[in-house]
Amino acid sequence: MTKDLTVGKPGPVLVRFTLPMFIGVLFQQLYNIADSVIAGRFAGEDALAAVGASYPVTMIFMSIAIGFQGGCSVVISHFFGTKDLRAVKTCISTTLICSLIISVLLAAVGLVTSGPLLSLVNTPTDIFGDGKLYLDVYLLGFVFLFLYNVSTGIFNSLGDSRTPLIFLIGSSVGNVILDYVFVAVLDMGVAGVAWATFIAQGVACILSLIVLLIKARRITSEEKPRLISFGALRSICSIAVPSICQLSFVSVGNMFVQSVVNDFGSSVIAGYSAAIKLNTVAVTSFSTMSNGISSFTAQNLGARKPERVVDCFKSGLVLGLSVAALFFGLFFVIPKPFLSLFMDGDSTASALATGTAFLRTVSPFYFFVCTKIMCDGVLKGSGCMLQFMLATFTDLVLRVVLVFILSGFFGESGIWKAWPIAWIIATVMSYAFYKSGVWKKGHYR
Repeated sequence: MTKDLTVGKPGPVLVRFTLPMFIGVLFQQLYNIADSVIAGRFAGEDALAAVGASYPVTMIFMSIAIGFQGGCSVVISHFFGTKDLRAVKTCISTTLICSLIISVLLAAVGLVTSGPLLSLVNTPTDIFGDGKLYLDVYLLGFVFLFLYNVSTGIFNSLGDSRTPLIFLIGSSVGNVILDYVFVAVLDMGVAGVAWATFIAQGVACILSLIVLLIKARRITSEEKPRLISFGALRSICSIAVPSICQLSFVSVGNMFVQSVVNDFGSSVIAGYSAAIKLNTVAVTSFSTMSNGISSFTAQNLGARKPERVVDCFKSGLVLGLSVAALFFGLFFVIPKPFLSLFMDGDSTASALATGTAFLRTVSPFYFFVCTKIMCDGVLKGSGCMLQFMLATFTDLVLRVVLVFILSGFFGESGIWKAWPIAWIIATVMSYAFYKSGVWKKGHYR
């Protein structure tokens, strides 16, 4: 099933398109959280800290997959909006071939450098072995992760957000079951968490590729599409490379933040690891709705209907702020029940206090970061990557610098204060770029 986002009332069209994506990302976060929950409750606080310590490193590799997904999604959406089906099929095959090559190379590099990367973030000796084990297995399955992400981007670019949802639900449920069996029943510890994720992602990747290839064969064009096109690759990279740079820069910044957190010991690492997972659920939910806005923007600018993008943005912002209010209520008012999911009875009060302090500091500012991310959806969908990167880099640079400065004055609590300040400034920038109308002409190469 494909969906033309250039017809129909923008608000309802966006909601119908984005809702499966939103549900899907909640399930995706479910099995990300399951790693930490089951590790913390059944393998102990050190296991939770080990998984958390490897998180900034895994996000570097995830950033490349997400960036490439965004590039192919925007470009294919644009050609789908212009009804150039030959270009659509050429971009699909180019994306899949290049993704396979890139993911294999990155996995190989990651396996060679996993130890030094963990050392770079000052991973404590007592959790270093488990952290490296988790990271190595993650990298073994990186090809699956990469191909699954770009497949999801292609589905979304064709207006089909339901098919990826089905695979995500199956993968998430399977991952949780495998986590429990490997860790709680077979007592495999961190290794069980890692292999459960590997298997779940592998199955989801293979099935999604099969369905995608079937769908692609059904798209017919008058001219025969090319198997691989360097022109198509350039167009994809014009969006993907800035996104990858931005996301990778964010991940490198997170590694610096993690290195500061790691100086405060395993209990603080465990509390921060639990809290940052919950925070990621909120921010990723906003990003998912933003991705829907990007696909909508690309299709409608391709069809030369910029006025529909304005209506789409307004609807998306209302929806996003409603979700921000929900997460604020949960994480500010009752954070402890959610944090307790990650911790067993032997976890220290310090770990729980750390997570609570983080969530109560950042959650009131979800309304700001949500607004920024919705504006970013229009900027990315129109190919305005310079403006998008300027606002996002400002957010990250400020956050990292402030973490080092404020932690020196306030200790661990100073780390959390960096998030709101950076979010507010970056939000003002992104909104100003959106209001300038720079996105209306589209900036595709």
